[in-house]
Amino acid sequence: MVSIFVGVTDNDWFNYLSARQVDEVNFWAPSGRINFRALQPGELFLFKLHSPQNFIVGGGIFSHASLLPLSIAWEAFGEKNGVESAKEMRRRIGRYRTGDDPRMDPTIGCRILTSPFFWARDRWIPVPESWSRNIVVGRGYDTDETDGAKLWNAVIDRANFALPASSELDRYGAPILVRPRLGQGAFRVLVTDAYDRRCAVTGEKTLPILDAAHIRSYADGGEHEGPNGLLLRTDIHKLFDLGYVTVDKDLRFVVSGRLKADFDNGRHYYDLHGTTVQSPIRASVLPSPSSLEWHRHNKFLG
Repeated sequence: MVSIFVGVTDNDWFNYLSARQVDEVNFWAPSGRINFRALQPGELFLFKLHSPQNFIVGGGIFSHASLLPLSIAWEAFGEKNGVESAKEMRRRIGRYRTGDDPRMDPTIGCRILTSPFFWARDRWIPVPESWSRNIVVGRGYDTDETDGAKLWNAVIDRANFALPASSELDRYGAPILVRPRLGQGAFRVLVTDAYDRRCAVTGEKTLPILDAAHIRSYADGGEHEGPNGLLLRTDIHKLFDLGYVTVDKDLRFVVSGRLKADFDNGRHYYDLHGTTVQSPIRASVLPSPSSLEWHRHNKFLG
């Protein structure tokens, strides 16, 4: 059994993104009080337009859900939030959150989807008969139920995203989880939450100065995957990318002697030398030994 969630979307959000080529989207909700738990990574999240357009018009592969400040959501996804600017995004949030201090950085609910798809009008799917007019946010279906199975098959008939199928029989066989192919924004949020929003070296918790660092950079063949990430304070991230710091095979923080030689400074960082790098709260995101080895051999200035 695989779960499917059909979320009611703002028509402007759909129209904005359907006109663009994007590898991921943030399906966000103005409320930031309750995190989304209806799906697990790899399940389908579908888009339904507001009434009276009672059609499912696209969707994506669910990757991760998080509660994020608007500023972080905009930095991570930009126009993939379905709006042209952070100012416009704030204005849309204000439609639903009257009374907020305009100086605040509101927390919003983020459902991050990879491999999004947006269908042309002639491929839209009518909502299932079990859909109620009173639904405002959305509802879930299971593929072992009639309506859920029909939705799955209708999506597969229209699929323009990659399914890990080895044959036509697999493609139209039992519903399966689809491995999310993370984009830059999804990678950032996944790593941020996996490290419980704390720098893996210093324990710093100030979210705006924490970065999801690639251990092996994307430009050098690294992937947007959890095991290729570390959550680092911005200054440490910069030094990591430049090769002045690294992580050894025992997950200890290592500072190069070149830092003092090149800048006649660095006492704060040398005080951190030998610190055990904290593990993420999710075992699936533990740093890859091969990626760490690549960094030590190809980037570190030791």
